[in-house]
Parts: sequence; C-alpha cells; structure tokens
Amino acid sequence: MAAAAELTHPDADRLELAEVLAALGHPVRLEIVRRLASGAEASCGEVVPDLPRSSVTHHLKTLRESGVICQRPQGRKLYLTLRREDLERRFPGLLELVLA
Repeated sequence: MAAAAELTHPDADRLELAEVLAALGHPVRLEIVRRLASGAEASCGEVVPDLPRSSVTHHLKTLRESGVICQRPQGRKLYLTLRREDLERRFPGLLELVLA
C-alpha cells in the first residue's frame, strides 16, 4: 500500500461530482463503499475483495483521490472510512441513492 506521505485527500469543498460518480461506477469500488457504509473504520483486509495487490491499490487510490474514502495508515495496516458527512454535505442524497 502507499506510504503515509503519499496519502492525500481532497478537501470536502473540492469534491467533484463527475469524479465521485466515476469512482462509484466500478463494481469493486462500489462493493468497498457498501462494506464501509456502516460508518465504522475498517482495515483494508476487512473490506477489500480478494484481489491482486496492484488492483486493490488502484481501487483504493481512485476512491481516495475522488474523495469517497479516507485512508489512514497505522503500522503495517491501512484503515478505511467512508467520507459520508463530506459527501452528504457536498452532494445531498447521493450516497443513499448509490447504496440503495
């Protein structure tokens, strides 16, 4: 996974609808978001389907850079959270529609 210095997250007010929709438009990424929908922080291994590491890295980077998730490294683990509040503030109702 990426080193801590590489984990940049867009500010909530800079989230772009097209980027968020593109990130959510892939079945693997949508499944990751569904698994994070409870709001609880989860380790990468708990929510990411069994895929090659390069695929996992790509999907998580896409979700992070679009502003859908937040990634937090801790030791050798990577923890993920859904940026539900930021997404709801920026695009009211979008997550509920996508997750329904």
